[in-house]
Amino acid sequence: MTTLENIKEILETSGLPVAYGFFPEEEAPDMPFLVYQSVYSNNFSADSIVYKKFEHIQIDLYTRFKEPQTEDKVQKALSSFFWEKTEEYDDAERLYRIIYEIEV
Repeated sequence: MTTLENIKEILETSGLPVAYGFFPEEEAPDMPFLVYQSVYSNNFSADSIVYKKFEHIQIDLYTRFKEPQTEDKVQKALSSFFWEKTEEYDDAERLYRIIYEIEV
């Protein structure tokens, strides 16, 4: 069973640097890199209690340019999950943020 604790190991199979939440400023790697975090729970209830816990995980891929081959590496790492993907461009920072969402 996949848990929040082993998501980092799964993401590291992409070959990209990975951190939970953020990289400390003095340790931030060059792009591309991945940052992930639990953004909310989506629990299943039964008899008015939490019967099964689910964490909604957001995984952000940061790149300077559109890099389909890098996205493919992330998607391969996430191949055992159902994921959703969105993309945005930050004009101020001049970077792409590709957002993958999964539940564990």
